[in-house]
Parts: sequence; C-alpha cells; structure tokens
Amino acid sequence: MMLDAAVAGELLPLALLAGVMGLDVVSFPQAMLSRPIVASSIAGAFFGAPVAGLVCGAVLECFALESLPVGASRYPEWGSASVVAGAIAAQGATAVALPQPSTFVLAVAVGIITAWVGGWTMVQHRRLISSFAHPRLDQLAAGNRRTVVGLQVFGMTVDLLRGAFLGIVAFVPAYVVIPWTSAHWSVSENLTRAVVVTCGAAVAATAVWKDFHAISGTRRLFLLSLSVGTALVVIGA
Repeated sequence: MMLDAAVAGELLPLALLAGVMGLDVVSFPQAMLSRPIVASSIAGAFFGAPVAGLVCGAVLECFALESLPVGASRYPEWGSASVVAGAIAAQGATAVALPQPSTFVLAVAVGIITAWVGGWTMVQHRRLISSFAHPRLDQLAAGNRRTVVGLQVFGMTVDLLRGAFLGIVAFVPAYVVIPWTSAHWSVSENLTRAVVVTCGAAVAATAVWKDFHAISGTRRLFLLSLSVGTALVVIGA
C-alpha cells in the first residue's frame, strides 16, 4: 500500500510536529509537551482522532515513567516517538473512537522502538554539537555573544530537523503495513487492548514502586493524585 494523497499532504505538518516535540525534550522550551500523553493526543487530533491518540499516549506514558531523563545519559526520546504513535493509532479511527486493535498494537510498538532509536539520535546530536563547539572554545570562554547565540541556534535547528526526520522515517513504513496487520490480526479486540494496557501498567507499577523507596513523600503524593483522579472520574461519570 502506498501513501494516499491526503496522508502524503500531511507528512510535512506531521514532520514539523515531530520536530517540535523532539525539540521540547531537551533543547527548547521543555514545557512537557513532549510527554507521550500530550504529544500522542495532539498527533491523534491532527488526524481527526484525538481519543485514539490519547489512549495510545496514556499507554506510552506508562512505559515512559520507567526512564528518567538525567543530564547527558542516554534515554528514550518520547517526543517524536509519541507523535508517530498517535498518528498511527488515529488511522481508521473516528473522532471519539478507540484505536483499532491491530493498529493500537502497532502504534505502541512503533512508539517504543522509535523512542529507543530517538535516544540514540540524541547522543549523535550531542556529539555533533560538541564537534561544532570545540574549535570555538576560546570564544565561548570569553563570552562572545555571536558565538554563543550561533551555537544555540545551530543546536536547536539540528534538533528540530532530527525529530522531524525521525518522525517521517518511523511513520511512513508503519502506515504502509497497517492494512496488512489489520487483515492478519486474529486476536479479539478486548483481549488485545487488555494485554497492551496490562503491559504498560506493569511497567508503570515497577517505576512507581522504585520511586516509593527512593524519593521521600512519593507515597503521599501518589495517594493524593489517585484520590483526586478517582473523584474526577466519578464526577465526570
């Protein structure tokens, strides 16, 4: 299956969205837009299926809780990856419908793989910035404004292009195989979603459990958040 005209026309905006979310992870503005539940929901809404994007993002958020971005360590890049996952989950879904079972599995799997690859690209990005800055160390140490600003702009521009390219490279092959996965998927809808959600919940539970023992006050904040969230669900129902 090739890309239809409608989807092909949306590749550039999708790439831009993936680039912006990838940029938000570290470079700018670090406004939490790159969190999976946010980025995936926005991507789903972009394709007319915000609920499908939200559900996919919620599952990816469970996996993302396991990794903590710290300094220059390598960690998954969830911003661009979540855009790709949300866009995939939205295929074949309506505005208020859940993602189709096979597409849901594909979206989550591609999101996780893309996040892992994205982490590797971030390391390469840092190396590129380092090679760019090394010949200008004297100017940077002297506080040369032009050099400092140039380095910042160069770094953010490359990071934007990195996320955009990663988004396109991950989305296009996944979109092409959607019809094949749909035709060959034989697991029931309820069981499919139950397995995916259970896997995500298990990973999130281990991450939260580690935080209980490592960070003071986590248990109280968790119980408070759980109570507020439950109350909002009950009131909304």
